[in-house]
Amino acid sequence: MVTRVFPGSGRLLRPTIIALLVISVVQVCWWMWDQANYARQNMERVHALYVDDAVAARRLAATGMSTEAIHVLFPHIEADGDGNLIIAPEAVTALEDGRQKHITQYIWESGFFLCVLAACIAILWRGLHEEREVRRQQDNFLAHVSHQFKTPLASLRLSVETLVKRQPPPEYAQQLAQRMLDDLSRLEGMVTKILDSARLNRGRVIFHNTRIELAAAVDNVVSRVMDMAQKHNVTLQAEVPAGLAIHADPLAVENVLRNLLENAIAATARTGGKVVVSAKSDRDGIDVLVKDNGTGFTAEDGRRLFEKFQRIETGDQVSSTGTGLGLFIVRRIMHFEHGRVSASSAGPGRGATFTVTWPQAIGDAVGDEGASA
Repeated sequence: MVTRVFPGSGRLLRPTIIALLVISVVQVCWWMWDQANYARQNMERVHALYVDDAVAARRLAATGMSTEAIHVLFPHIEADGDGNLIIAPEAVTALEDGRQKHITQYIWESGFFLCVLAACIAILWRGLHEEREVRRQQDNFLAHVSHQFKTPLASLRLSVETLVKRQPPPEYAQQLAQRMLDDLSRLEGMVTKILDSARLNRGRVIFHNTRIELAAAVDNVVSRVMDMAQKHNVTLQAEVPAGLAIHADPLAVENVLRNLLENAIAATARTGGKVVVSAKSDRDGIDVLVKDNGTGFTAEDGRRLFEKFQRIETGDQVSSTGTGLGLFIVRRIMHFEHGRVSASSAGPGRGATFTVTWPQAIGDAVGDEGASA
């Protein structure tokens, strides 16, 4: 099935919403005017009937009927100080009060309707704005990831063609094979992030929490990303004291630490800086800090840092590294692990610190407690 996309449909929706709001306001104003006019005409009609009743009452009085008997027939007619039968002022006041009450009722109803309509349109407008922003980020993500896929694929093609057509010496063939493995690892990493992001976004995850020695877990991840750090001339250092243990899923811990370290290495790759992993214990759990002296970020960027497809702008361009999914994956994992993640920076060019907090393992308890979403 082929889905047709009409680029202009999104642009037409905003004027349609504005037109709907304007038409609704005009309709409500007309409705209020019509009701006010109806109330005025109704009061004038009843007042005219009262005038006719006053004339009839005078004719009855001329025939000798008593004022009390006339008042029984026409409660809204009374005698003034000179004995003349007139419309009672209270009756006229009651007519005016009824008209005002009718108008006030419709003013409140119309105002409530407009408020509800405005609230609904505001929610719809905000939803459209957020949808447009997500689509923009998705477009940027697809364009960026397509480029990220194309680069290792082109390298793989070149290496394979060299092996097939030129039959290089064994030493060079070994270098080409290693390059191909690196390119495949890069592709596998990007595919894994995309799949992890989709799975976490749907909440289809099952964690098996157990006691994890934090120092060993950090050393394991550091060794895995050390080649990446060395290629970018980044110094990677682990300062996690022995004896700290957390209660978490081993694969989730590895995923979180790897994404944080890869993000820190990417942030310091241009300057060949330093990334330090440390940990400390407090009453809320175990804090793991990943600190770098790289590009940093503004306070505004910090509020959007863990959103899906989000990549930080550095200078006059968007960071060309990463998929914009790593920190989103970190946030989702920590959510399901009942932990926390935060980021801080003194500003652009002044580095950043990412802190994740896991529950601390109690005693020697080794659990196989699953947390599912």
